[in-house]
Amino acid sequence: MTEESAHDGESARDRIVRTDGGSDQGVVRRDRFSGGPARSFLSSLVADERIFEADLEVDRAHVIMLAEQGIVEDDVAGRILTALDAIEVDGHASLPDGEDVHEAIETAVIERIGEAGGKMHTARSRNDEVAACIRYRVREDVLDAIETTIALREALAAVADAHRETIMPGYTHLQPAQPTTVAHWALSYEGAVRRDTERLFEAYGRINESPLGGAAFAGTTFEIDRERTAELLGFDGGPASGTRGTSAEQRSAVVIENSMDASSSRDFLLETVQALSTHATTLSGIAEDLIVFANRAFVSLSDDYSSTSSIMPQKKNPDTLELVRAVAGDAAGGVQGLTTTLKGLPRAYNRDLQRATTHAWETVDAVIEASEVAAGAIATADWNEDALAAEAGAGFSTATGVADLLAANGLPFRTAHEVVAIAAENGADYDAIDAAAAEVLGEPIDSFVDPEAVAAALDPAESVATRDSRGGPAPEVVADQLDDARDALASHEATLDETSEAIEAAHAALREEVNEYV
Repeated sequence: MTEESAHDGESARDRIVRTDGGSDQGVVRRDRFSGGPARSFLSSLVADERIFEADLEVDRAHVIMLAEQGIVEDDVAGRILTALDAIEVDGHASLPDGEDVHEAIETAVIERIGEAGGKMHTARSRNDEVAACIRYRVREDVLDAIETTIALREALAAVADAHRETIMPGYTHLQPAQPTTVAHWALSYEGAVRRDTERLFEAYGRINESPLGGAAFAGTTFEIDRERTAELLGFDGGPASGTRGTSAEQRSAVVIENSMDASSSRDFLLETVQALSTHATTLSGIAEDLIVFANRAFVSLSDDYSSTSSIMPQKKNPDTLELVRAVAGDAAGGVQGLTTTLKGLPRAYNRDLQRATTHAWETVDAVIEASEVAAGAIATADWNEDALAAEAGAGFSTATGVADLLAANGLPFRTAHEVVAIAAENGADYDAIDAAAAEVLGEPIDSFVDPEAVAAALDPAESVATRDSRGGPAPEVVADQLDDARDALASHEATLDETSEAIEAAHAALREEVNEYV
C-alpha cells in the first residue's frame, strides 16, 4: 500500500523492470529501486491479502470508467477485466512478488495480456487506489461489527424478557447498594451497546465515500468521472449520510471532493478504531460483571464458555470472559498506535500510512470475536434466582427505600437519612428503625408512617416494585424499556439490511458492467 504518481501516458514497457532472464519483476520501480535489503521491509504484499478482493473490484470499476470515458479502448478494457477475473480465481497466493498487492496485480495483468495491461493504471495513483481499497474493505468489517452488536443486544433483551421479576443485588463500589432485577441490569448494557451500534453506523457513513480520482493528491489531467467509480463501488455514504431508510436504488454516489484529502486522509480509520474501542470497553464491563456474578454463584456460565483447571478438577473458570475483558486493552492499544502513526504527518501521502491499517485490522478482528463470545455467554448463562433473591437484601440494601418512605411522609430527607443510618448500625430491621426514630425524632416510627409500609420497604421485591420512575427497575417500567430496546433493534436491523443490500446491489451492478466487456 505505497505511494505512486499517476502514469499519465507512460508506457508499460518503460516501466517494466527486467532481470537478465527477461522476466517481469515489477511495473512501478526502475532498476535503481529493484532490489536491496530493504525490499522486504518496504513490502506490504502479505498483509495486503485482506484487501486483495477489494483491489480487484476497485480495478474493475476504474477500468470500466476509463473505457466509458474513452480513455482506454473497449477491447483493451475487456482484456484487462478478463485478466482480473483470472487473477481472482488464482488467488492472492499466486501473485508475483511486489511491494504491495496493487503493484502485484498490475504486474500479473501485464504478464497475462502484455504491455496494454499497464493502461489499467491510467489516471490514478496507488494513493487514491489504496485509500479506496481500505474503505471498501473496512466498511464490510464495520457491518460485521454492527451485526455482532445487534446479536449481543438481542441476547441481553432475551435475558431481560425472561427475568423481569428476578430480584438481584445492585452494587456501587462493589458494595451492596439497592436491590434491582436481572432485567434492569441486562437492559442497562443493552442501552450501552445500542450506542456502540450507532457509533459504528455513523463511522460507516464517513467510511463509505470514494477517494478515487484524487490520484497522488493533485488530481489528474484525464477527463475522468469520479461519480461513476463511486457508484460502481457502492460508495453512497450510508445511513449516517442522510440515507437511512432510503432504498439502494435511490442512493447516490458520494465523492470526497478535495483530491489531497481523498488520497491522504485516514481519519475514517481512526474513527472506526475508536468506536470499536468504545464497544470493547462496554464488553469489558459486561465480562467483569459476569465474572463477579459467577464468583458469587449468581450465574452459571455454559461449559462452552468456561474451562477448568489443569490441576484443580473442581474449578469452572470464566476464561472466555476474562479474554473478552482483556480485548479492551488491545483495542485501546489500537487507538493509541493508530493515533501515534497519524500524528504530525505532513499532508498528502507518507509511507507511514502503510502501517496504519494494521492497527485497524487487528482491532476489528479482536473486537468482533469478543462481541460474539459475550453474546454467546449471555445467551447460554443460567441465572440462580434463589441465590440472587437471598442476597438482594444483603447489607441493608433497602435502606434508601426506607429513607424515601420517611421523606414521603413529611420528614426532610437528610433527617430520614440519619434515622436509617443509625438503624443500619443496629440491626437494619423494623425494631432498629423504630429505636433510631425515637433517638433522632423523639417519637416511635409509627408516629410518622404505617408500620406495614415500613415492612414493605424493607422487602427487596417490594422495594423494586416501588421504583417505578422512568428507567427504573419496577417490572412494569422495565417492560417499557424492553419495548424501546426491541424497537431500536428492529430499526437497526433494518438499517443493516438496507446497507448490506446496497453493497450487494453495487457489487452485482459492477459485475454486470464487467460482463459487457469480457
